[in-house]
Amino acid sequence: MSLIAQTPRVTIREFLTEELETYLNHFIDEQVTLHIPKRSKEERIIIFNNALSQYPVTKKTGIWGIFDRNTDDFIGSCLLRPFDDKAGILELGYSLEQKYWGRGIATEMVIAVVAHGFADTTTPEIVAVTTLNNKGSQRVLEKAGFKQGDNLMRNGEELTFFRTCR
Repeated sequence: MSLIAQTPRVTIREFLTEELETYLNHFIDEQVTLHIPKRSKEERIIIFNNALSQYPVTKKTGIWGIFDRNTDDFIGSCLLRPFDDKAGILELGYSLEQKYWGRGIATEMVIAVVAHGFADTTTPEIVAVTTLNNKGSQRVLEKAGFKQGDNLMRNGEELTFFRTCR
């Protein structure tokens, strides 16, 4: 297991094989999944297993767990992945357990993941998209230094677009 980033309150690290149920249970809460792509349990299992198989290949991109630094309680998950077909540009995504909302943890995590993404000097820009109604994540991104751009369409849905450059 590799550590991706650590802040005063959170540890962002690779998932362990035995954390599959923790990962899956995260997506049971309808409020957590309200603004993220809908996936079946089987699709989420494939995503989790693909993430595990990619850990030895790359540390720059991936899906990682967010854990309380003091208690090791699961807080949520985050990711960096290539953005569409744009060379070198990464896309940030995340979701947190509802009990951690409104505490500034998401902003702290975004700042840490962005620093991780920019540690690779070939990454010129990191972007994020939210549903139009996801005002909480939009505020998080702005607090973390992202600037809102023109909305974009993805899979027939209009999304709010944010970017930050090194």
